[in-house]
Amino acid sequence: MKSIFDKVKLHNGVEMPVLGLGVYKVEEGTQIEETIHSALDYGYRLIDTASFYQNEDGVGRAIRNSSIPREELFITTKVWNSEQGYDNTLRAFDESMERLGLEYLDLYLVHWPVKGMYLQTWRALEKLYKEGRVKAIGVSNFKIHHLQDLLSHCVERPVINQVELHPLLAQTELRNFCRQNEIKVEAWSPLSRGRFLDEPVLGSISDRHGKTPAQVILRWHLQHEIIPIPKSVTTSRLKENAEVFDFKLSQQEMAEIDGLNKDQRFGADPDHIDF
Repeated sequence: MKSIFDKVKLHNGVEMPVLGLGVYKVEEGTQIEETIHSALDYGYRLIDTASFYQNEDGVGRAIRNSSIPREELFITTKVWNSEQGYDNTLRAFDESMERLGLEYLDLYLVHWPVKGMYLQTWRALEKLYKEGRVKAIGVSNFKIHHLQDLLSHCVERPVINQVELHPLLAQTELRNFCRQNEIKVEAWSPLSRGRFLDEPVLGSISDRHGKTPAQVILRWHLQHEIIPIPKSVTTSRLKENAEVFDFKLSQQEMAEIDGLNKDQRFGADPDHIDF
């Protein structure tokens, strides 16, 4: 991983950028468009949205107004909980594509494992994949038992599991399970919204490399072969988050950051979702 333009190969042969931009809570309109334009200028090519974020329209406009060829971009969106089930998912996909204004999607995800629904939802994703409307399909917020259930029923295996993941919630067992099943792991909230950037361990490592604690954490993700999608609307932060390819953490430094794990979630537990 020497550059933001580096890619990782998914098990179906599709290549995906190693780092991207998450746009949760980025406001529809000027804010989302300006954020994406700045990100594209700094080399970001992976944009991760969801129907729930209510900014797919803006993402689509930003893509159309950019000079970057569509095939160089990797666009992800997700089917929301209230849209799940076979027919509902197919409808939700059409609506997302209309808002995005795209001919095809790079990655479509099941946003949360809604009990009694996600297997039907997955069947719809398999249909969309088979028809070539989406280049890859995956899941988000799935625990090991959800994945085991899905793997025992699916035709197409998910290429990605996007989960809350940062040094305080390292998800080691889940990552190992995903590796064994050729499922790449993507991290939402990879910096945990800055909640632990003042950790002394991170401070000393960042001083050593002349980097910020946030950059050190993103580097930790990359070296663990996790795809981080940090969110920011600040131009300087977008730039900072992209400048993580010119240094390397030692095994000792990686182990020190691993040692911060407390299995601490800040987002919802996928076993207890009521939204």
